[in-house]
Amino acid sequence: MILRVFQKGFNYSQDGRGNRLIYHLQGCNMHCPWCSNPEGMPPQGAMMIDRDWLTDSCCPKGAVKEKQLDRRICETCEELPCVTGMRQKGIRLSYLDHEVEDLVREAVQSRPMFFDGGGVTLTGGEISLQFAAVQELLRRLGEEGIHRTIESNGSHPKMTELLPLVDEWIMDLKHYDEEIHKEWIGVSNAQTICSIAAACEVHPDVLIRIPLIPGFNDRPGDSEKFTELLQRFAVKDTVRVELLTYHEFGKDKWGQCGFEYKMKPGRIQGETVKNMENMLRSAGLHVVRT
Repeated sequence: MILRVFQKGFNYSQDGRGNRLIYHLQGCNMHCPWCSNPEGMPPQGAMMIDRDWLTDSCCPKGAVKEKQLDRRICETCEELPCVTGMRQKGIRLSYLDHEVEDLVREAVQSRPMFFDGGGVTLTGGEISLQFAAVQELLRRLGEEGIHRTIESNGSHPKMTELLPLVDEWIMDLKHYDEEIHKEWIGVSNAQTICSIAAACEVHPDVLIRIPLIPGFNDRPGDSEKFTELLQRFAVKDTVRVELLTYHEFGKDKWGQCGFEYKMKPGRIQGETVKNMENMLRSAGLHVVRT
């Protein structure tokens, strides 16, 4: 089986416990306008440019003129000679394909680096878009005794099938309101909430992450609504909740991919984070910062 990976590397305690080998999987069914990894959104991958190295010679089909990439030519190009047959730094395809067995082998060889309870984390994009291959990789990692973490938006209807294959379960809860979720992100949050609730019911290690985004979920009353929702299923010793504050670290990559960054300038106030954390704690939820 093949997995399409757009980024990999080690990270400590940000995408799971301990030092971890992180695989970012290509493709996402949600379109968050603040996404810090926009190159991971299109399942077919994104053509990314580096203007410092972008010259007319980067594309033998004439798609580059005066430091600009004509992406209409890329869309009809099946061979992609710029990334498959040339050595150049101006254009690259966002992902590489990897055999599951190759990733297992890489993880086994990396075992000495998995200190402080580390292991392998699958994140995105959205991992469930490559469901069968993810399922196989998690199974194989388990056979090798490697700790497995996933980070997901929980929107796949078969998400709970992964529960026995995951040691640490991280899911994003972006909004409590379905219509607002659809308006901003393009899909419903109903399956996400069902998946999170199911994981909280049976899994021994769950982390729910709420990304706090200006104008999206930081308004008066939002903290109360999130708290009311999480009180239904997340007040357990096995469940942690973390607030992530908005940043623009991925903004430049939107331009590199030819996408428009539509988020308006803004920031989350420290007092907003503090007040929401206090409200969640007062309701019996286990709030953490990683």
